[in-house]
Formats: sequence, C-alpha cells, structure tokens
Amino acid sequence: MLQPTFSLSPAELEARLRLHGLPELGPRRFRRLLGAFSSASAALSAPASAWHALGLPAACAEARRSAPVREGAASALAWLEHPGQHLLTWDDPCYPALLAELVDAPPLLFVAGDPGILERPQLAMVGSRRASTPGLDTARAFARSLAGGGFVITSGLALGIDGAAHQGALDVAGGTVAVLGTGLRRIYPQQHRPLAAAIIAQGGALVSEFALDCPPLAGNFPRRNRIISGLSLGVLVVEASLGSGSLITARLAAEQGREVYAIPGSIHHPGARGCHQLIRDGATLVESVEHILEGLRGWQALPPLQTQLQIPLPALESAAHPLLQLLHAAPQSSEALAASSGWPLPRVLAALTELELDGCIAQEHGRWVGRARL
Repeated sequence: MLQPTFSLSPAELEARLRLHGLPELGPRRFRRLLGAFSSASAALSAPASAWHALGLPAACAEARRSAPVREGAASALAWLEHPGQHLLTWDDPCYPALLAELVDAPPLLFVAGDPGILERPQLAMVGSRRASTPGLDTARAFARSLAGGGFVITSGLALGIDGAAHQGALDVAGGTVAVLGTGLRRIYPQQHRPLAAAIIAQGGALVSEFALDCPPLAGNFPRRNRIISGLSLGVLVVEASLGSGSLITARLAAEQGREVYAIPGSIHHPGARGCHQLIRDGATLVESVEHILEGLRGWQALPPLQTQLQIPLPALESAAHPLLQLLHAAPQSSEALAASSGWPLPRVLAALTELELDGCIAQEHGRWVGRARL
C-alpha cells in the first residue's frame, strides 16, 4: 500500500485510479485536472462543461463514470492489498525525486517489490534485443561492476541487453529496477517472468505507469523509455542499431539533462552503428567502468580523479596483474580488493570488468574469483 509518510483518503485514491483509467488522459492532462479542481474527487464530480473548458477530449468526460473505469479502479485497489505491491503518486514524498523533475512524469507509478530502491542512485543500461554474444557479455560484466560499486541498474526487462544488465546486477546481489511497457500483471516478454520474480526476490522492483492488465502495445514501449532515463543519473547504451529504441532512451536522457554513455564496436557490426552515432552526437565513449564513474563522481564517495590517474594500470593480459594475483590467493569483493590493493574503487571496478571480459575472473556468490586461463 502507500507508504506511511503519505496518505490519501480512500475516496481520493479511488478517484485518482479512475482518472488514470480514462482514455486519452496522459500525465499533463492529469495534472491539469488536479490543478484546476484541487483533487481527483472534485474533478470527477465536475460538470462535463468544465472538462471541455480545460481542453480535455469529450471521451474523457464521458468515460469517467463508466463501468470499465470503475472496475479497473476497484481491481487496482484489490491489488494494493497484497504485500510488496505499491502505488506512488506524483505528490507523494516517496515518489522518485529525479523522475518528478520531468514535465510528463507519470501521475501514478505501480511498483512491485521495494519502492525504496527508486531513490537510490541508478544507472540505466539499454541496448539491442538481438544483441551479439560479446554484447551480452559486456552488458553483464558492466552491470556486475556498477552494481558492485553501489549503483542500481535500471532497464526495461526486454530480451537482449536489458535482460543481461538485470542479470549482471543480480549476479552480485546488487539492486536492479525493471521499467515495464505493460501492466505489472502482464509481464512481457514471458521468457523473463523468472527474471522478474528474481528481481523482486532480491530486493529490486518492477515499475509501470500502465494499468495493471495493460497488454504489450507497441506504442507503450517508447513511452516507458522516458521513465528508464528519468529515474537514472545516466544511460549506458551497450549495443544498438540505428533503428533501435535504445536511441530513443538516449535522446530522452540528453533532453532530461542526464549523462549519455555508449560503448563502441566494430565498424563492420550493424549493432555498433547506433552507439557510434551517439558518440558522434556527443555521448561519452566508454571503454571501462571508470569512464562512467568519472561523470558520476558526485554520487559516490570516490577519491579525486587526479589521484586515480597517478596509479598506473598494468596490462590486463599479464598473468602478473596485481588484482589477479590477489584473487588467485582468495576470493574477494570489489571493496575488499580496493582495500588490499590500495587502489581506488573506480580503478578496481574498471580493471575487474576488463579482467572478466578477458576470461581471467568470474563472480561467484558476490565475490570475484580468479580463473585458470585455458
């Protein structure tokens, strides 16, 4: 149910759910109604002429007392009675602060899992649904390192890069948020139902602005992308073609004042062209986790950049890599490696990502372990 720091009367909550279920009533029109009538209850009781004076479609005024709208609100209220199922309204103090900055922030957010995770520093990771195997490996490795460093990994639960990013965070018992383009009772794609359950079980959250039973409609997936970027400090695009929806997320992130990062690839790989275009348009080229952490320094207790640059990074191909030597001695967490090596955490995370991509190390039960090279 709603968090204890904020309370709506049962009548007002039901009224907001009814407004939410009206056709053609998007976030801006929803706020216009509340601004004009001071409450959803008053808006529902106002004459149709008052709605028309606000420039609202006739379909909205006519549908507000219909049986389907009432039944949808009643169904949502019943859903909220179950543990771990929440509703955040845009004027709720628990509503994510970064998302609230958007002029088209969702007036209602359905949340399954822990809503508190939405206030933690998040980094979005997006990319192709038909990603290459190296792209999937890269996404999972970056998500592991970033989640291990304290960032919540936010993505869209789609096949490909999204799923790899969520799984990478789960691999290290990190936090992850999935923003759905469907209702929370219609998990899509179906192949990711176990992944969605794991996200909730490990302290993450599923989020949607859509009605609980909303099916997978093509137009809703680009619309939900503004929430992925809006919740996050920055967006990392791992692999994307020029027609990828990930470029929509990146464009929205730039418009919202968020950081945009892109991982380059081969000029012969179509899946790299979207990232290359983003880099030409001003996105930060990313080759290691450190390139991301440099831009998000204010959100982590990190040492000054010049201190990091004074520490040489040994060649990762060398069997004498200091971190690898420590891991061959005993499994360690990222933080423990930073303490035992004397390296700053960003440098450790960057090196670990490269070592994992090189097949030298792996994650087991939240700790890094050295692997024998074949």
